[in-house]
Amino acid sequence: MNYRPLGTTGLQLSEIGFGTGDNAGLFISGTVDEQCRILGRALELGVNYVDTAAGYGDSVSETNLGQVLRQLRARPILTSKVEVVVAQTADVAGAVVASVEASLRRLGVDYLDIVQIHNSPAYRRPDGWTGGPTGPWMPMTVEEYLGPNGATEGLRRLRESGKARFTGYAGTGPSPLPKAIYAAGDVTLQNVHYNLLNPTAGMPKPKGLEVDADLEQLMVYAAEQGAGCAIINPLASGVLTDHAVGGGARHPLAGKAVMRNPAGYERRLARARSLAFLARDGRTLAQAAVQFILRHPAVTTVLGGFTAVEHVDEMVGALSATPLSAEDLARIELAWRGNLGEGTGPE
Repeated sequence: MNYRPLGTTGLQLSEIGFGTGDNAGLFISGTVDEQCRILGRALELGVNYVDTAAGYGDSVSETNLGQVLRQLRARPILTSKVEVVVAQTADVAGAVVASVEASLRRLGVDYLDIVQIHNSPAYRRPDGWTGGPTGPWMPMTVEEYLGPNGATEGLRRLRESGKARFTGYAGTGPSPLPKAIYAAGDVTLQNVHYNLLNPTAGMPKPKGLEVDADLEQLMVYAAEQGAGCAIINPLASGVLTDHAVGGGARHPLAGKAVMRNPAGYERRLARARSLAFLARDGRTLAQAAVQFILRHPAVTTVLGGFTAVEHVDEMVGALSATPLSAEDLARIELAWRGNLGEGTGPE
């Protein structure tokens, strides 16, 4: 395992981190034996960073993770997240503190290494907002982040009380909004979407490539501010794998949210097939996807959503697999110019 510094915090995070979210599903739907075996294997291979959230499985992930860490007698570097809902907007700071205090009880620890705000920032919230398509996920205004009794005030209270060593942010939004939040000085770690299907958090949008959202090199900005980046969705909801491009079904434990938009999933899968050439010389497509991410100097850790020991072994194996060559990188660029099989590229 290799380790990268998290800004100036003194923490060294493993290049491969362990995600416990809904998409993988292990810490929501798996058995305790499965959870112990898979997380135990990751720790054995040198993974020292675990990411969870109060909202994963409506707190089930945190509860199960706490139980497993006690059984394994392990204390990795831990991040959890706060999701503020509409009913809490009158006292966002208090909601942030209360959420973390509940997370600490579920996890069975005295403090979190990092606490992140899960909500994405927005210029304004739609009138009458009651929740997103999968729950109460709420876009939070900059005023609710930065104003009196806002999220940053809650994060400050947590740091001062010793319940959080460092703080950060996990949502994305129009670039001026994250930059305003960075200016408040509370971001040590940013969670970022960055993968072969959409690399715009780390570089200008490649010619010919269409993306759902241009993330406007947010990773580069984070690094300039001294913050680290944890990469979420590195395999694009699991499509950047030999199993998926070969027609394999999603793992039984995998979360169902991705499949609420089957047409979107099938489109991502078709685009991933245009990159299947990266699986060669004993290297899998997933390993190539991880290697591509780790080439970026702003990346601190890549979060895997593991549902089997073999998944852990494969992702950690990316660190020693045949590295991407200049030819591979040139072919990736050509695939982007052809819009990953959906177009003929720019004139």
